[in-house]
Amino acid sequence: MKLTDITPAIALTPLDGRYHHQTAPLVEYMSEPALNRERMRVEVEWMILLANGFAGNGNQPIVPGVKPLSEAEQAYLRAIPEQFGAEGIARHAAHEAVTHHDVKAVEYYIDDELDKAADTLGADTQLTQLKTLVHFACTSEDINNLSIARCVKQAVEQVWLPDAQAIVDLLAEKADQYRDMALLALTHGQPATPTTLGKELAVFVHRLNRQLKHVREQEYLGKINGATGTFGAHLAALPDVDWIAVSKEFVTNRMGLTWNPLTTQIESHDWQAELYGTISHTNRILHNLAVDVWMYISRGVFAQEPVKGATGSSTMPHKVNPIRFENAEANLEISCSLLDTLSATLVESRWQRDLTDSTTQRNIGSALGYSVLALTNLLGGLKSIHPNEIVIRRELDDNWEVLGEPIQTAMRAGELAGEPGMDHPYEKVKELMRGHSIGKDDVERFIDEQSFDPDTAARLKALTPATYTGAASRLIDYDQQ
Repeated sequence: MKLTDITPAIALTPLDGRYHHQTAPLVEYMSEPALNRERMRVEVEWMILLANGFAGNGNQPIVPGVKPLSEAEQAYLRAIPEQFGAEGIARHAAHEAVTHHDVKAVEYYIDDELDKAADTLGADTQLTQLKTLVHFACTSEDINNLSIARCVKQAVEQVWLPDAQAIVDLLAEKADQYRDMALLALTHGQPATPTTLGKELAVFVHRLNRQLKHVREQEYLGKINGATGTFGAHLAALPDVDWIAVSKEFVTNRMGLTWNPLTTQIESHDWQAELYGTISHTNRILHNLAVDVWMYISRGVFAQEPVKGATGSSTMPHKVNPIRFENAEANLEISCSLLDTLSATLVESRWQRDLTDSTTQRNIGSALGYSVLALTNLLGGLKSIHPNEIVIRRELDDNWEVLGEPIQTAMRAGELAGEPGMDHPYEKVKELMRGHSIGKDDVERFIDEQSFDPDTAARLKALTPATYTGAASRLIDYDQQ
């Protein structure tokens, strides 16, 4: 039996198959039916504006011959997209099978609903006579650019941002919790000046907060201005209407987007490139986090809570593999590749229009989906780890040579202040500590051999790898929320 013969259809991609549960919230905004529903919203709101006008034109009908729509008629129109479900999806697909044009199929779908308006509103309703008003003076891209912008805006604000913020919130909580927990730092993979676990987590909080701020401030642009952005058909049909003002009103106040006054047939997609670039950058910071945590786990600094009943390895029962972080890494990489492609290609269009962006934009949901999947795994992974204080203390106790930095720096300060015997501080400390295993006694002996004043000598001798963390614990409070 062929898998393609099985009903319901088997998903091709893991986002709609294996990982459907994690990415399902995006279906509400980024699926094909979601896009068609949004197209219907744009179409009916355009009808309502044309029929009822707006404050800028004295709330008079924009198109002569059309009477203002009653509250009931407006409600009926707005119910068309809200009631777009399984049966509606099938009807739209039937129209598209004939038209081979998804937006035209939306227009015909709305026509069908207008035919039925009298059943709900009575024979006196004008809706049954307003098919001509559907898609009035619009090119398909007028509908598409607004619909896609609204879909993406909702997907980012309702799904992606809350998931990303949940990770930042958890990291901030752990940063505060572990602000004073000393941790041996490794630079170039070698023991280095100690830090605190909280400060290292706060670094990611700060980095991520900057990107999320950019996402929250992102503009989502839209246009409705005709086949080549000139309002040509609008003015040819109704030359006395201020179509520029109508367009701005519709995009800004009715669609909740930022009006783009200058476009070709397409909205130029620059806002999309900006947004996807920021999300891709955020993905890379999260990738850095996943890799760092993975290595902390490998080093023993973090211990994992095993998932009850889960198999860590098919042959080695003792293992608790950091699979959530590995899964996050892979999915962040896929998301970045898609987002980077979107950013690079959507800003280009041949003269006034070509259709490459149409196919490309159908992958926005996948690009966000892989990121959301990574966020889900990363959050679960972060919740499952805790510091292994035994390993952390042992690492610090085994690396007293990290105190060479504060000692030689104090010697430099002494030499600059004119204190005798403080020459060549770096070389002296290097001779004692580089390539040698030393301990507390060796450090104290070296300090005693120098001509430090009593206060400086006492301060240096009081240092241990666990207390040599500088202002790390205080720096956590400087993150710009």
